[in-house]
Amino acid sequence: MNVGIYQNAASLSSLERWQQVVAQNITSGEQTAYKRRVASFAAEERGEFLPDPKARIDRGEGEPAIFPVAHASISFRPGEIETTRRSLDLAIPGPGFFEVKMPDGTKAYTRDGSFRLRSDRTLVTAQGGAVLNTAGMPIQLLPGRGDLSVNQDGTLSQGDTTIGRIAVQDFADPAKLTALADGLFAAPPDVTPMPVAKPEVLQGNLEASNASSLYEMVDLVTISRAYEANQKVITSRDDLMDKTLQAFG
Repeated sequence: MNVGIYQNAASLSSLERWQQVVAQNITSGEQTAYKRRVASFAAEERGEFLPDPKARIDRGEGEPAIFPVAHASISFRPGEIETTRRSLDLAIPGPGFFEVKMPDGTKAYTRDGSFRLRSDRTLVTAQGGAVLNTAGMPIQLLPGRGDLSVNQDGTLSQGDTTIGRIAVQDFADPAKLTALADGLFAAPPDVTPMPVAKPEVLQGNLEASNASSLYEMVDLVTISRAYEANQKVITSRDDLMDKTLQAFG
């Protein structure tokens, strides 16, 4: 078996995975607080063995073949803060996530602070999840007390009445979070959120995506050239194998 062809085929598969990651970044790059997906590559041993003059392949001897594998992760680098002057728009310039109770009762976490008011004056996300305060309860505005005001430490008030403090949670390792749709993340059962000791919340602002369409287009060019190079190598190896078989008849 020509292991080299399989290695190049694995390279093509890894490049396709990278292309999927880049395509997602381009598609979602304008979404508020979107976190860029990043492709990384590793060399992994597989079950096939390379020939060795002193080894018996039929006994499983020899050197294991190395194949490239692509993995996708999320970059939690903060995006730029953009001013909207809308009172229900909130941004976290530092670490942390807003805590949200989803309609099905589960909790999710997001840095997208483009909130709105439900008919019962509960502060919710665009998907209908209730934004939680530090007591773990939905934030509900009081009728007839004026507009919402949010201090830099997350304290919520209407006029002279304080109605609570918005929860800003963080994680020791955000990479363990599971990405959901619409900029939401879920924490696995063994990962516990930690309240940010000194949160920083900016009212009338939103965090932009940390993805750059320019960089993504550069990656697409790189992927295209690498894909073409691997295809040429596969064609060359296949031609060489064909000539070898014809020579030995």
